Amino acid sequence: MKRTLSVFLTAALALSLLAGCGPKEPVDSGSSAPTSVQPGSTSSSQPDGSGDASGDTSAGNGPVPRLMVLSGPTGVGAAKLMADGDAGTPAATVEVVTDNAQVQAALNNKDVDIAAIATNAAAMLSAKNEGSIQVLAINTLGVLYILEKGDTVHSMADLAGKTLYAPSNTKGANPEHILNHLLEGNGVNPDDVSIEWLTPQEITAKMTSSDAGICMLPVPAATALMVQDSAVREAVSLSDAWEDLEGSPLPMGCVVARTAYIEENPQQVEAFLSAYEKSIDYISDPVNSADASALVAEYGIAPNAKVAAAAIPQCSLTYVTGQEMKDMLESYYEILFQAEPKSIGGGLPYDSFYYGVS
Repeated sequence: MKRTLSVFLTAALALSLLAGCGPKEPVDSGSSAPTSVQPGSTSSSQPDGSGDASGDTSAGNGPVPRLMVLSGPTGVGAAKLMADGDAGTPAATVEVVTDNAQVQAALNNKDVDIAAIATNAAAMLSAKNEGSIQVLAINTLGVLYILEKGDTVHSMADLAGKTLYAPSNTKGANPEHILNHLLEGNGVNPDDVSIEWLTPQEITAKMTSSDAGICMLPVPAATALMVQDSAVREAVSLSDAWEDLEGSPLPMGCVVARTAYIEENPQQVEAFLSAYEKSIDYISDPVNSADASALVAEYGIAPNAKVAAAAIPQCSLTYVTGQEMKDMLESYYEILFQAEPKSIGGGLPYDSFYYGVS
């Protein structure tokens, strides 16, 4: 099954997060956006995942799962789930953190049961601890963009012979692998593109202070730059370029669970997934705009409901499970493996990595 909502974050939201747009590890850079609650805090029931104070549990007679999400679009989609939990029907306790390393540590230490994480980080974690986790759903597609101040780039092929500014914390990481794959697939030798590796702030300074320039940035930094300088335009969506080349979407974020938790609490996992999908549907439905905006603001995803109302239609949310999820991820992992085996832990995940696929 699949639910997709097209992406960009609002100006106020994006500007506040420009400095933290990139990942801290060599993982997908599609995770950086506003948080659903303050990082490190929890919502919905007790933080140990044992149900609320009265002992309530999710459908299935066991404790609701402890959920950890990376700050980003996942937070927007989970806002209704969190509100329902605070109202007495928790599908999970929720903690928001800022990078994949925190999530990996929490899963390794069994401090959480379910977590949102970059797709390649999930593969790396599975490889490091074989069989310890399974991927439940893809929740985020690609959020990388080529931006230009000028009008010379309209496709990946147009980057040949150009200078491209790119975030230094993506050098050697998945964004670079994705970029190189798309260049080669469009007939461009990556060596024919001169890349200057800079911080997002340095990229912004170069782009805004010059009459022309080309850069690669993820949301929300990409949106923030276009807001700050109206002469900067979106030249190429790497997600669109990927789909044109590969015939499938670019999956950069997912939800995983500890295998032991899945085996011991199958009903709780199914209840969580149902609630999570419904939450995404609710938040993204324009009919619920006023209430959804209030919830997103309440949980700290946006500074206020007015900003939230503008942000929600532009947030990147997707829900892909089962065989479709497996097909999409395997295609992605095979390409990353060919580019750099270490980027997914040295090998392709086993079939058992994919939840709900026989």
